[in-house]
Amino acid sequence: MATASVAFKSREDHRKQLELEEARKAGLAPAELDEDGKEINPHIPQYMSSAPWYLNAERPSLKHQRKWKSDPNYTKSWYDRGAKIYQAEKYRKGACENCGAMTHTAKSCMERPRKVGAKFTSKHIAPDEKIETFELDYDGKRDRWNGYDAATYARVIERYEARDEARRKYLKEQQLKKLEEKNNNQNGEGEGEAEAEVSDVDEDDDEDALKVDEAKVDESKQMDFAKVEKRVRTTGGGSTGTVRNLRIREDTAKYLLNLDVNSSHYDPKTRSMREDPNPDADPNEKFYGGDNQYRNSGQALEFKQLNIHAWEAFDKGQDIHMQAAPSQAELLYKNYKVIKEKLKSRMKDTIMEKYGNAATEEEIPRELLLGQSEREVEYDRAGRIIKGQETALPRSKYEEDVYINNHTSVWGSWWKDHQWGYKCCKQTIRNSYCTGAAGIEAAEAATELMKSNIARKEATEEMPVPAEEKRLATWGTDVPDDLVLDQKLLAEALKKEDERKREERDERKRKYNVRWNDEVTAEDMEAYRMKRVHHDDPMKDFLN
Repeated sequence: MATASVAFKSREDHRKQLELEEARKAGLAPAELDEDGKEINPHIPQYMSSAPWYLNAERPSLKHQRKWKSDPNYTKSWYDRGAKIYQAEKYRKGACENCGAMTHTAKSCMERPRKVGAKFTSKHIAPDEKIETFELDYDGKRDRWNGYDAATYARVIERYEARDEARRKYLKEQQLKKLEEKNNNQNGEGEGEAEAEVSDVDEDDDEDALKVDEAKVDESKQMDFAKVEKRVRTTGGGSTGTVRNLRIREDTAKYLLNLDVNSSHYDPKTRSMREDPNPDADPNEKFYGGDNQYRNSGQALEFKQLNIHAWEAFDKGQDIHMQAAPSQAELLYKNYKVIKEKLKSRMKDTIMEKYGNAATEEEIPRELLLGQSEREVEYDRAGRIIKGQETALPRSKYEEDVYINNHTSVWGSWWKDHQWGYKCCKQTIRNSYCTGAAGIEAAEAATELMKSNIARKEATEEMPVPAEEKRLATWGTDVPDDLVLDQKLLAEALKKEDERKREERDERKRKYNVRWNDEVTAEDMEAYRMKRVHHDDPMKDFLN
């Protein structure tokens, strides 16, 4: 919980403040108090609890979150309907020409238009209405029930009670009238048997209808704690339906059966308690043993199996849905169980035909039943067999001693160069056809031939050709073999190169009109190479 102060805090103070906030949230430290001495919820975020800087709050408080600026002019009162303040005896100037009241005009008069208005008759002047103005706040302007008089609802209750009383009175009269007709028919002359039977049936129907009506009347007299009124198919009102709550109110709630903290967990959202709240109690005395008791007994298991079958059938491609078509799902589940029983019985008959039924055969001899025989087996003190019983060789789950493709040995009987093979033909390719001794000789001949070819190739390999030395020019550039330089032209090119370098050193000697020649001869290139200063040359500082 952040305080209202925004002063600078050191790292240690900040750490202590965080630890205090965590302790308050965990309930290990008392909550912070505001200016009024009320506790501040430590789980309120900082942006809500911290006050703005312009309020200059010295202590933590939530007053800035409340409506602390209240306007005394706002009111929640309403108009005094039908109130009159004054009734004049004669017409006044500026009053309503129809009724004579000063609070409205003839255009807005709500009274029936008179044949001759009060302006001309000065009789039956209507009293002035009480005019009020209110400054309503935000809630008052939007209050639907502002100004509603709850006492007016008493008339609605009286009207309904009068209707119920008339209905009960009418039903009582009808019942008395039918009882009188019944007594008169019994005391009168006898009628035909058929007519008597018809009348008895009609009387029974009437009596049943009367009993139903009486039951409805008795229900209306009951207390309202056992029913819940709920709106039915309406948006803003209308008819109501009664929903009966079948739970007995005297029953103890399941979360009150055991108040121990470590007892069964109760989930208030789903109102479920799966485990037994009193596992040590006498099962004959307790009426509730947890929700799991109902889930694992009765029709709950059948319904669970039905749902699982519907899900599995839907995953396998069948168009079935438990909620959309429950009858179809139940019918398919019944057919599935019938087919499953038939398959089980068929499998049982097949097994009995193949292996027989030991239950229906003759009794097993006593010698075989007890495992007795005349074969003598000798054991030592440790229980090991000395003689009398041969040691059984362990057998593999795979087929043994099965030869394929004309082989006389099994796969894996030969090993060479990290490869398995057949011993009969020394082949390392599985499921190959056996070639016998001829295949072994051919393989050895191919191996010898390959070795001789490798040796011959190594012997006839030529020596690597030595790299030719390239004759380089003055500063490392390749010189063509057919290059022929004219010494006279080379001397002229060297002079031109000296002049060009002098011009580069002193640009004032360069003429205004300079003729440039793009043609470069081999002599010019050689003169440039010879005159160029190489930075790696140790004698470069002594040139020129």
